[in-house]
Amino acid sequence: MSFIPLLLFLLPILFITFSLFATPSSSAVDTFVFGGCSQLKYTTGSPYEFSVNSMLTSIVNSAAFTTYNNFTIPSSTSQEALYGLFQCRGDLNSADCSRCVARAVSQLGTICPNSCGGALQLEGCFVKYDNTSFLGVEDKTVVVRKCGPSLAYDSDTLTRRDSLLGYLAASDGSYKPYRVGGSGDLSGVAQCVGDLSASECQDCLSDAIGLLKTDCAASRWGDMYLAKCYARYSKGGDHSNGGNDNNNNNNNNDEEIEKTLAILIGLIAGVALLILFLSFLRKVYEGDKDGK
Repeated sequence: MSFIPLLLFLLPILFITFSLFATPSSSAVDTFVFGGCSQLKYTTGSPYEFSVNSMLTSIVNSAAFTTYNNFTIPSSTSQEALYGLFQCRGDLNSADCSRCVARAVSQLGTICPNSCGGALQLEGCFVKYDNTSFLGVEDKTVVVRKCGPSLAYDSDTLTRRDSLLGYLAASDGSYKPYRVGGSGDLSGVAQCVGDLSASECQDCLSDAIGLLKTDCAASRWGDMYLAKCYARYSKGGDHSNGGNDNNNNNNNNDEEIEKTLAILIGLIAGVALLILFLSFLRKVYEGDKDGK
């Protein structure tokens, strides 16, 4: 096989292999939004540590089968009881949900070492545990409030934005813990945690959307996370990237580009070496034939 036909044969293989490595990143689902830990600490090796590890393991295992679940580990003393839950964004499939929850649990172990309670919100999921019962308790404490740059004077966009938020806040009497909507280049999403009742969910989302509409009155995007629900909107794909600044986002993009280029260069080098090796074998084979 000559050099040119061999190269033409190997190029499709190179392209297919590179395409497999260059699949889109799932980092958006795993992007950090907010987290917090209780000041109360447990003793290493205590029964409470065993309960925390057991609950977090159960959370990760359960996320492979459902997008929401809550757990209670009872105890003879109220201080030793443990409560927890996880929830994924309503549009995630089971694989993305499972991966997001596993990522959140892993990060909780890093940012909340030996804490009796902790909560972590990623773009795609929410995980919380505590020794104080919070299951079924409505909590409208503001934990994240972020607004994007001004839209300047754009009455059409502002009108459509208000209509979109009104749609997300509306209730037809049914239980809708996850809500999405759009109007042209505007998109919005709202969700409450699954341990709330229908009326509590509606109340929480109404407050979050009302605050979002007021505090981010003329912004291109806005995030309003309360303790048990959130509401967000954005125009033209602009967004806060989960509360990270643009420099962090650009750094992440640069790292992905560098990894991709490194993979491509490695593949090209490998193909070049293979071509040289086959060319060498061909010359040896032809030399042997001429010598016979």
